[in-house]
Amino acid sequence: MKKLFFTAFLSGLTFFANAQDKWSRLDKDIEVAVSVDTLTKGKYSLVYIDKAKEFDAVVKQRLMDTFFKTYPQLAKKYNKQAINKVVFVMDPDYNGIAAAGGGVIRFNPEWFKKNPGDIDIVTHEGMHLVQAYPANAGPGWITEGIADYVRFVDGVDNAGANWKLPDLKPEHHYENAYRITARFFYWLETKVKKGTMVKLDKAMREKKYDNSFWEKQTGKSLDALWDSYKANPAI
Repeated sequence: MKKLFFTAFLSGLTFFANAQDKWSRLDKDIEVAVSVDTLTKGKYSLVYIDKAKEFDAVVKQRLMDTFFKTYPQLAKKYNKQAINKVVFVMDPDYNGIAAAGGGVIRFNPEWFKKNPGDIDIVTHEGMHLVQAYPANAGPGWITEGIADYVRFVDGVDNAGANWKLPDLKPEHHYENAYRITARFFYWLETKVKKGTMVKLDKAMREKKYDNSFWEKQTGKSLDALWDSYKANPAI
């Protein structure tokens, strides 16, 4: 019964060609799942495949709630063509924390045992699905910097996970990615030119990003912007 239901759901789900094979073999996840739940709100649907025995029901509900609170608004703001059918897999066999690709977000349940408040992993990974960048779209530090920028701006409960942007340190560089880059991006968005992140995301998705983006958008090169940020990093 699970398999029939899931096959019907997947009929409208397009997987990217470069999605990892284990992620596209969701039939194998279904076969060993403890439970499979589906929720639909408006045009967005979420299937939650739980392969973890006795996973905290409260955390599970918060993860699903976070998806429906953040994903539709991120799609509306950044990419109205973003996939609208998403699969969560709570996977004890996955050794990372979380990762997204091909309409699937795979989570490590052990992370949530130690960090039950870190629900905005969904916001970060959901943004990766919204980004939907093609291969060789641009630097990886931009991809991850945008995802953490979005987590900072649109996250549901970063405080509950004790997650915050780090203060600037002398050894930091914009290519460090994740929160270090996200802080720089937030400074750019709020202190230099509003709308920069939406345009940067679009340029990456359309494979139009190059180093000239920054001067066209702000009037300064990327390195000059970083120097200005270092001189006055308050946000």
